[in-house]
Amino acid sequence: MNVEKILAIAGYPGLYALKVQTRSGFVAESLIDGKKITVGLRSNVSLLTEISIYTFTEEKALVDILRAIAIKENEGPAISHKEDNSKLIAYFKEVLPDYDDERVYASDIKKVLNWYNILQAKGLVSKEEPIIENAEAIKDQVVEEVKAEAIVAKKPKAKK
Repeated sequence: MNVEKILAIAGYPGLYALKVQTRSGFVAESLIDGKKITVGLRSNVSLLTEISIYTFTEEKALVDILRAIAIKENEGPAISHKEDNSKLIAYFKEVLPDYDDERVYASDIKKVLNWYNILQAKGLVSKEEPIIENAEAIKDQVVEEVKAEAIVAKKPKAKK
């Protein structure tokens, strides 16, 4: 499972694949409908590799939870995120038995299952270990490149 360049963007539904940089941010493509959007520097963006879920002992990486769902479902689709909360909670308990039910809400579970089903439909889930070895380096590189582009864009052009 390679989700290094998969993003969750606050205010936008679903997941997005990072495509290219722009002067003021970057372009992301929706995994749901393929539409491209421009995301500014001020937007709240999270790489899936950085998201984790609270358990009673530690924080568990989202990619590990997505892998656990893939194992449970044999890489098939999970239950719909539109099921009632009691079914979602029971399902999530099977996947991650020690999740902290006081800090992980039904809305969080819905989001995880929705994201899993989006990734599964695109063939991006796997029972194999997740590939996230360069996630931090990729994030730092993207942030630095976007900042550099923004600085260049703000500089006044020389008069001829």
